[in-house]
Amino acid sequence: MSDEDKDSKTENPTAKRMTEAAEKGNIPFSREVPLFASILAFYVFLVFFLPSGIMRVGETLKDLFEQPDQWRLENTPDVVSLGVHLAWAIAALLVPAMLLFIVFGLASSFAQNMPSLVLERVRPQISRLSPMKGFSRIYSIPGLVEFGKSLFKILIVSIIMYFALRGEFFASLDAMFSDPQVILVKLDTIIRKMVIVVILSAGFLAVVDVLWTRHHWYNQLKMTKQEVKDEYKQAQGDPIVKSRQKSVARDRARRRMINNVPRATLVIANPTHYAVALRYVREENDAPVVVAKGQDLIALKIREIAEANGIPVFEDPPLARSMFAQVSVDSVIPPAFYKAVAELVHRVYASRSLKKRAR
Repeated sequence: MSDEDKDSKTENPTAKRMTEAAEKGNIPFSREVPLFASILAFYVFLVFFLPSGIMRVGETLKDLFEQPDQWRLENTPDVVSLGVHLAWAIAALLVPAMLLFIVFGLASSFAQNMPSLVLERVRPQISRLSPMKGFSRIYSIPGLVEFGKSLFKILIVSIIMYFALRGEFFASLDAMFSDPQVILVKLDTIIRKMVIVVILSAGFLAVVDVLWTRHHWYNQLKMTKQEVKDEYKQAQGDPIVKSRQKSVARDRARRRMINNVPRATLVIANPTHYAVALRYVREENDAPVVVAKGQDLIALKIREIAEANGIPVFEDPPLARSMFAQVSVDSVIPPAFYKAVAELVHRVYASRSLKKRAR
């Protein structure tokens, strides 16, 4: 990635971006956490399982050397029987260690990310064999971080180990001339101290590496402003297209509303700004229904169609403005307008009756 690309990626990654990265196997994973878990598993084995396991193996070997008559090696079955006996004793010592390493290793992986099958990560790629890309990976920032971690493991741990164990040097020399059991006890003490130093160092390194890994992964997923806009368009739809769709929908609703004006019983209008067309038929609804309403040009269009179809138009500015603001199309008028509208409907029906009588 060029410096220009890095500088342009100023936006935080979206949830969609991080989900897609996880689906491709691009997840933050610290290699130091499994190493710390392995060392911790070894310490647990050293403290809780190794002493009793060594005692069992020692008892087995003691019986073998002190009572060799019990183990005759006259034929192949005798050799196999002795091998199986020793194998079971050694297995009783090593199996707990294997189980601890497996459990602690899996736990360290699950604690960072839940496992998932990603075939993309194991698919062969020719680009991975490129010497130039390998060289760039080695001398990149992640490569330098890996080098720093290795240097920490070698130098810092060695220095801490030196100061922690320098007091045991002369005591270890004295123990060499004492009873063998004292040597084993002293050796066990030294090994435990060494393992504790390594555990503390590995734990500190694991915490730092987890923070660095997640920070580096997050920065890698950062997006440019254009990428954020493109993703929003994909998720929500192109704003221009959506605006066009809304405009088309409004036009269709407007045409459908204008086509309903000839069915109206009366029109209430503000001379030029508002117009509300009402339909009232006793057999259809208990109250008048707004079949069309409009403002400015649409209001003039409603009046024009109403006059062309012989529909009475009543000019009542306050009533027209109120009904335009409070009643939607295809809705029954609220009770607050019953009295005013009832008077207009009565005038319409009275006018119709007069016309019929005149005929």
